[in-house]
Amino acid sequence: MIVVMGATGATGNALLTRLLDLGVPCRALSRNPDRLRAMEYPPGAEIRYADATNPAALRSAFHGATQLFLTMTNSPAQVELETRTIETAAACGIEHIVKLSAPAVASNSPVSVARWHYAIEEVLRATGLTHTILRPYAFMQKLLLLGTQVATQGTIFGIMGESTCNFIDCRDIADVAAAALTQAEIAGGAYLLTGSHTYSYPRLAARLSSMLDTPIRYTDLSCTDFRQHLTEQSGLPTWLADHIIEIQQLAIAQPEHPTDTVAQILGKPPRTLESFLTENLDTFRITQQPHP
Repeated sequence: MIVVMGATGATGNALLTRLLDLGVPCRALSRNPDRLRAMEYPPGAEIRYADATNPAALRSAFHGATQLFLTMTNSPAQVELETRTIETAAACGIEHIVKLSAPAVASNSPVSVARWHYAIEEVLRATGLTHTILRPYAFMQKLLLLGTQVATQGTIFGIMGESTCNFIDCRDIADVAAAALTQAEIAGGAYLLTGSHTYSYPRLAARLSSMLDTPIRYTDLSCTDFRQHLTEQSGLPTWLADHIIEIQQLAIAQPEHPTDTVAQILGKPPRTLESFLTENLDTFRITQQPHP
């Protein structure tokens, strides 16, 4: 029995679908089981309530399971919540944990979220359990959050200039997670996951311009102006705005390069950014004239 935490998220959702396609017994956890039941999955998954702030609920959800896929939304409480989840899983007899982590994980990382993941990984190592660490770069699915801004203003904002970054489709991350959960030779590793090419935001804007047949521009801002844009126009909490700035600053300081890890594990190339944009093009389609 494989337990999937975060089954309503993009990666957990794709993993649950993949495991069900493979005919693997799995149990989907959510703080909102009704939302899970409303989602379309192949038949066969158990659906359970679980909340990382509720140890009793976790113990019930982990009972009888042997493997756990662990992903949580980044938050200032992440170390506390994932630590409780890992320790509860170990006490309940879970033998293998696949953790969704982050690239550039280190105790002295300039990215605060990467430091959180480092602390969580240390907890995981201390349990002595078999564990697999997935280190994906930027999710393609996060680009959908730019949809309204692109569709109404025709603009992508950032601080990276021409620097490039890695993007990866959450479905490829899920496929690698499924392999780690079902193939013993893959379990126990740490895998840096990217797509096959890096992209700058100006290149992304140019690609959307071509696909939409409408001018989309990239506007480079100062850190101060970008933080203000993220908090005031996009409504992000300060810690999340700072996180976005930190990862963009890191991509400037340490240029990102693609890996072939996904292709090596899955035996096929990762999904491309072009195919993802084509699949979701309506999200970015201009709905009114861009602001001058």
